[in-house]
Amino acid sequence: MNFSELFKLSGLLGRFSPDGKCLASCVQYRLVVRDVNSLQILQLYTCLDQIQYIEWSSDSLFILCAMYKRGIVQRDPAPVLHGHRLSSFLTSLVWSLEQPDWHCKIDEGSAGLVASCWSPDGRHILNTTEFHLRITVWSLCIKSISYIKYPKACQQGLAFTKDGRYMAVAERRDCKDFVSIFVCSDWQLLRHFDTETQDLVGIEWAPNGCVLAVWDTCLEYKILLYSLDGRLLSTYRAYEWSLGVKSVAWSPSSQFLAIGSYGEKVRILNHITWKKITEFEHPATIANTKTIVYKEVEKSPSVETERLSFPPTRALASSLFSTQSKYDISQVPVSLQYVKPVADRANPKMGIGMMAFSPDNCFLATKNDNIPNAVWIWDVQKLKLFVVLEQLCAIQSFQWDPRQPRLAVCTGNNKVYLWSPAGCVSVQVPVEGDFQIVSLSWHSSGDSIVLLSKDNFCVCYLEREEVK
Repeated sequence: MNFSELFKLSGLLGRFSPDGKCLASCVQYRLVVRDVNSLQILQLYTCLDQIQYIEWSSDSLFILCAMYKRGIVQRDPAPVLHGHRLSSFLTSLVWSLEQPDWHCKIDEGSAGLVASCWSPDGRHILNTTEFHLRITVWSLCIKSISYIKYPKACQQGLAFTKDGRYMAVAERRDCKDFVSIFVCSDWQLLRHFDTETQDLVGIEWAPNGCVLAVWDTCLEYKILLYSLDGRLLSTYRAYEWSLGVKSVAWSPSSQFLAIGSYGEKVRILNHITWKKITEFEHPATIANTKTIVYKEVEKSPSVETERLSFPPTRALASSLFSTQSKYDISQVPVSLQYVKPVADRANPKMGIGMMAFSPDNCFLATKNDNIPNAVWIWDVQKLKLFVVLEQLCAIQSFQWDPRQPRLAVCTGNNKVYLWSPAGCVSVQVPVEGDFQIVSLSWHSSGDSIVLLSKDNFCVCYLEREEVK
């Protein structure tokens, strides 16, 4: 495993391109595009305000930069899609990698901007205005504009099918929730139907694009499943009169729907009857002898006596005073650190806050916010708990290797943790200074990971034997 040097970063904005050839990162108002292998700068773009969001087009030819803050007058010769040059809001810019001199400014005017994203074809941009008054669909090819009214301000109100053919939008009008399904090729309305929800929070398509999951407010446990033509296939309610759904995840095969609740359980629905086939509990004590518990423990760095010198070199001093760690296999029963949520505060840290299926459908990784230092890995084929990773610090992020069942974890320190069915490893990033990893993202090939901190990023390259 090799690591690059540290590069500056702002806003945790570091993204691999979909084709895997480039890595884009932001430093305040600058967008930097690097070659993935050499990390040499390929293009450097300058925006007129701090960049708050970036996204690659699906073909990796364009990069969208969104600036949600109040902007200034745009005076460069970039094309403006709606024909006006003066505005109190500068919303987003699009840059071309093939033609570095070309760029496009999209200006929503006084309507402002709260969200921006690409359509699956990489030639349309969807901007959501302030107060969710509308979604504007901008075409980069023919400079046409389409409007979608009444989008709902919710956690996850916009979803595309994996094949890019359809888009679902959650809407709110006349104090009722609706879902509209559009054809992405011409943005024509395909279906429009109301949902049996009090306050819709999120929508998500199954990977096969045949079923749309809709879930209600956290005050009510309710999941509704709709077909592409708007028919209600099933409704699932685990209980009443308690906090409900917190997270939802489809398996890559679309056979399972995992529902994480504030009650610290994950319930798995099957795609045939849409009934619960099992539920995964997250207790503070692991008692099953068949469950493997990897516990992270600190270890003192070993330095050869003949290497000691005074004053010590910078590299030696860094290794001497840095805390290294390893994994021990704990003997069950094991008691995990349990945090009781604060009852008088909004958005309590409780319940299943993170879930992700492995790409081969064999494993499900979860995090219970009541036990913030643990990652739970479930065997989906046997429907039982397989492994628990008990960390020294709270879990910040985890993500599966897109090519194989291998999980990368970060906990806000200078280490990256990797788990696979073969075992678990803790690796310290050999860089000078403070590098606290709070987010990470795999390369599409599975042979590298970009590690992000608040102010820096580096790339972790895995050896070929590690990749295999």
